[in-house]
Amino acid sequence: MGAAPGVGKTYRMLDEGRRRAARGVDVVVAFAECHQRPNTVAMLGGMEMLPRAEREYRGSSFPEMDLDAVLARKPQVALVDELAHTNVPGGRHAKRWEDVQELLKAGIDVVTTVNIQHLESLNDVVQKITGIPQRETVPDEIVRHAHQIELVDLPAEALRRRMAHGNIYAPEKVDAALANYFRVGNLTALRELALLWVAGRVDEALQRYRSEHGIGGVWETRERVVVALTGGPEGETLIRRAARIADRSAGGDLLAVHIARSDGLADASPAALAKQRELIESLGGSYHSVVGDHIPTALLDFARAENATQLVMGTSRRGQLLRFLTGPGVGEITTELSGDIDVHRVTHERAGRGRLLPSSANALPMSRRVAGPVAGFVLPILLTAVLSNTRGHLNLTSEALLFLLTVVGVACIGGVLSALLASITTSLLLNYYFIPPIGQFSIGTPDNALALAVFAVVAVTVAAIVDRSLRLSRRAASATAEAETLSSLAGSIVRGDQAVAALLERTREAFGMDSAVLVDKAGAPEPEADGAATVKVPVGQDSLLVLRGRTLAASERRVLIAFAAHVSAALERARLAEAAAEIEPVKAGDRMRTALLAAVSHDLRTPLASTWAAVSSLRSRDVEFSDEDRDELLATAEESLAKLNRLVDNLLDMSRLQAGALTLHRQPTALADVLPLALDTLPESPVGIVTQGLAKTADVVADPPLLERVVANLVANAVRHTPSGKDVLVSASALGSRVELRVVDQGPGLRPEDRDRVFEPFQRMGDTDNTTGLGLGLALSRGLAEAMGGTLTPEETPGGGLTMVLSLPAAEGAEGAEGAEGADAGEADEATEAIEEVQA
Repeated sequence: MGAAPGVGKTYRMLDEGRRRAARGVDVVVAFAECHQRPNTVAMLGGMEMLPRAEREYRGSSFPEMDLDAVLARKPQVALVDELAHTNVPGGRHAKRWEDVQELLKAGIDVVTTVNIQHLESLNDVVQKITGIPQRETVPDEIVRHAHQIELVDLPAEALRRRMAHGNIYAPEKVDAALANYFRVGNLTALRELALLWVAGRVDEALQRYRSEHGIGGVWETRERVVVALTGGPEGETLIRRAARIADRSAGGDLLAVHIARSDGLADASPAALAKQRELIESLGGSYHSVVGDHIPTALLDFARAENATQLVMGTSRRGQLLRFLTGPGVGEITTELSGDIDVHRVTHERAGRGRLLPSSANALPMSRRVAGPVAGFVLPILLTAVLSNTRGHLNLTSEALLFLLTVVGVACIGGVLSALLASITTSLLLNYYFIPPIGQFSIGTPDNALALAVFAVVAVTVAAIVDRSLRLSRRAASATAEAETLSSLAGSIVRGDQAVAALLERTREAFGMDSAVLVDKAGAPEPEADGAATVKVPVGQDSLLVLRGRTLAASERRVLIAFAAHVSAALERARLAEAAAEIEPVKAGDRMRTALLAAVSHDLRTPLASTWAAVSSLRSRDVEFSDEDRDELLATAEESLAKLNRLVDNLLDMSRLQAGALTLHRQPTALADVLPLALDTLPESPVGIVTQGLAKTADVVADPPLLERVVANLVANAVRHTPSGKDVLVSASALGSRVELRVVDQGPGLRPEDRDRVFEPFQRMGDTDNTTGLGLGLALSRGLAEAMGGTLTPEETPGGGLTMVLSLPAAEGAEGAEGAEGADAGEADEATEAIEEVQA
């Protein structure tokens, strides 16, 4: 693999071939392109070279690798230069890499060459760097499957010196090459691309080797830094710190990982994780999410799987009391289990500011956060009043169970903190009012003390379990709602609602917002003055999805990100469709050129050959021609030249139409004046032509020469398809502010499904042969008619045949225009009678 042309790939390939041949391996040179470089040509000396295949293309001869000769020779190793080369038409394969694949299937090893700019995945990158499109490419997978890849490289200045010394290109091409493709910046960028691509393949091979041999330890071939993210506010600090560590070593990799618990109870903020993911990717790193209940183990398993050398974590947010009560945290356990992975514990502003108990601020609405503590204080007092009035009816165990039920009810209302307050209150009330000695905060017997202690422990435990169950239930309900929303979105996509506008409206409805719009990042609106919330979500690299209305919860934002991904995909599809629409005219032009070459090869050559033969015969002094023979040869030459002139005119007009370069001079034109001129250009035919109503019809607004061409093509087409002995009718009539010219033939007609296809260029339907023209007449006629503001449509002729209707705007104030509308029906009847008369 070469970083650029001229670095010495072919020389190195031949050197490898000579080295293998010296070891006794059967090596042949299947194809080598030396470009007349003396040192490279010298390497061919003494090596067996297979003959090349010569292929003719557009009048020139080109050498190609003779694939059949290589297969017949069947060496152990074949040297094949320029893997991305496009073969000259005529062989079995379009690309040389396809030839190489056939050699490999036949058991022949191949040593070949390719430049980095020829890889398909880098084609657009190279074009941006050099400004030159690479038309010859090879799929990356073909190169990836090579058993060995060797990089042939030269520094940019060394390669430019080789160019200046004439070792790469001919002297007359050196200055242009140095000033364009072989600039220092271009060569340096290509060199970096090649080095990184080959390094990636080496890394893949290393990972494959480690996997095959079960190597779990870290091999510090290059620095790989993993940063652990919790979704907390310290994430951005950790990412930037990890990025600085990775930047200290050339080629260092940066990876971010978030460990999500399988029960879905992690307190990570989706919005914060999304922002941190955007930051890590902007710094050139990659983001990963891993599910695991034991965070230190999952974190280290990921790091070892990625062959990471360093792990960056934040200092614990837990306070000292919480650390004392709960033992070592994730950071301490990870450091203890890290082995040969270096662990960085980065301090941050949130370190040591955690809480003893988890906050329920995000789990409960404000009303329940207020009602919970109130209920934890009031309900035990009310229960005490009720039980005091019924003293003697229940024993101490029943009274304790009722107080326990109250604690559970408070947990359902306000969560575990409210239940803790209720358990303290009930313990005090139970001690004072119901445990002897009554009326004192003291306990008379050890059994009562044990009962009170057990009551307190059970109350707190049950409250915690109830609180956790309620949170799980709420999360399950939220997940169900998210699933239903995403299912509805997927259903709308399956039904075909993929337009950006439809998805935006679906997003607005799903989240109950006032509006949902797609804007450029630079033009994102500021929050509204009326207090309505504005939610912004990135869509692709350049756009934002902006919703205006209420404030969204974190869980809703997570679903909104999924909606934004679908909007991004729809936007990308719209852009691709627009790009495809822009390419379609180019493809149509290519198809037309291809068809033109195929048609011109016969239709232009035939009249040329006839004319050439006639003129050559007349100039010959070996034969004495009679006057009749001479007149016949001249008539043949004249007829052939007239046919050639019509074909060339059609081609030129069609080219001008497609290029938009047709110049129009529209003016009032009489159809009665145009038809004779059009008929004069047609060859003699046994088919007669009958006219109807041309002189009575108003003038039309048209370009006279172009209208003459249209009428001539229509009449010629009708004459060509009308049987001998019958006539073609040309009639005109007024229809409102337009004039219709009908050309009626008595031929076989057209099927309804062919009536649009007949106007496509180079279409000759099944009722004619391939010797009667290029098939441009009707296509050109419709194009010219539309250019003049008219239309050309086919109709079925009553009794059989085809009628071409040319509709053009009538000239204002032209003679015969008055009363045209009243005469429409009568002229139509006259035209119908004329058709029937011609048929009879």
